[in-house]
Order: sequence, then C-alpha cells, then structure tokens
Amino acid sequence: MKETTIIEKKAFKKLRKGILLTGLPGIGLIGQVVGRYLVEELKAGKVANLFSPHFPHQVFMTKKGGLRIIKNSFYIHHGKKRDILILLGDIQAMSSVGQYEVAGVILDYCKKAGVTEVLTVGGYSTGKINEERRIFGVATTDGLRERLKKQGVIFGEAKGSIVGAAGLLPALGKLHDLEGACVMGETHGSYIDTASARQIVVMLSKYLDLKVDLKRLNEKAQESQKVLKQVQDEVQKTMEAQFEQSSKNVSYIR
Repeated sequence: MKETTIIEKKAFKKLRKGILLTGLPGIGLIGQVVGRYLVEELKAGKVANLFSPHFPHQVFMTKKGGLRIIKNSFYIHHGKKRDILILLGDIQAMSSVGQYEVAGVILDYCKKAGVTEVLTVGGYSTGKINEERRIFGVATTDGLRERLKKQGVIFGEAKGSIVGAAGLLPALGKLHDLEGACVMGETHGSYIDTASARQIVVMLSKYLDLKVDLKRLNEKAQESQKVLKQVQDEVQKTMEAQFEQSSKNVSYIR
C-alpha cells in the first residue's frame, strides 16, 4: 500500500445534507468516546474502511487468534432531516505529511458522498478537574458558529492550536466548500474524560435532532468522576505532605 485508500463495504445513496462527525483519538479520548457511543446507540451501519501507510506499521491480534490491520471506519445514520457519516478510528496519521494526505482523502470521499458540513470532536486541556465541563468551539463560517452558539458552545475563549484531524478536517474542508467546526470538551487532559464526552453527546443530540439513550454514558461519567475525584484527593495529599516536609527543613537565623 503506497497511499491512503478507502474501501467501501456497502453502497449507499447520496447523503441528505450530510454531516461528517469524527470520533478519533485525541485529548482525553473525548472524540473517540463520543463517536463510538453514538455509533452504538444509533446502530449506525459500517459502509467503508480507510487504510493508510501513514498509520503505524503494526496489526492487532484478535481474541480468536486472527490479525486486524489498523484502520479508520465510516458509519452512516439516516436521521429525520440530515444523514450523518461518523468516522471512527484506531489512531491518526503519525506525521504532518500523513495528516494532510489522510484528511484530503477523507474530504474527497465526503464531498462525493453528499457531506456539506464537517464537525470534529476533541478535548480542550485545562490541566484542572472541574465539575462543570464547558464545550468550546471554533468554526469556519459565521452561520455555523451561530448555530452552535445556540447549543451552548463557547466561542472566542479557547486559545492555542489544534493538532491533527480535529483541526485539519474543518480547516481544509473550507477549501472544498464545506462548512466546518471543531467542538472541544473541557478536560484535565491526562485521563479518559467520559463526563466531558457526555456533555458533547447531549449537545449533539439537540443540534442534530437525535434520540440518544444516555443511561450507559451517565453511568460511565459517574464512574469517571469518582476516579478523577480520587486522583485529585491523592494529588492534594501529596502536595500537602511535601509542603509539611519542606517546612520542617526550613531553618531561620535569629
């Protein structure tokens, strides 16, 4: 394999006002959690796989003793008003050249499929553990920005750069005449943040008019919160112990 390739598993009609929604690995694995949960809850059907020489040169060993090559996969859900193409993936391309090539192949495929809007999901690391998880966003058009604002997405506060497909797909999508945005769940950044992923699922269900059962995700979010609280408590205890120890070692000249 010399270049990124998409192999279709199932033919489908052109999408109605299609939207590409990505669920790729990133900060807090928020995008991946959101994407996989929506695919499962919506019972979206797989229509294609993407393979690339820019993915790591390794394969996964299966429980049955087989082999599975690293890939990204496309799933379709036919909504009431819009069709959704969900992209899930084991991993992202490992180089800048690979990121641009894979993004280009994805966008070409989406354009032909009838996608008009690209919506990527990622995490925004604050290094803090907050109970309320905000959703930050950036968009390529004023119209999309306003539509997402109505769903509670915050614009203009996130700073810095977006690395990988979460930023490249909407940005390059503009060159394909596609509206694009990246929504980012607020997260500490060092842990799988199911609570932040839940907030984005709630927002997307309203924005895309989806009926999604949140029961399983609520349970996972509660478990995630407990783990994060334990981590926070341990960090606090460690800092207090270090402070007490350093205080004992301080001597004063009188």
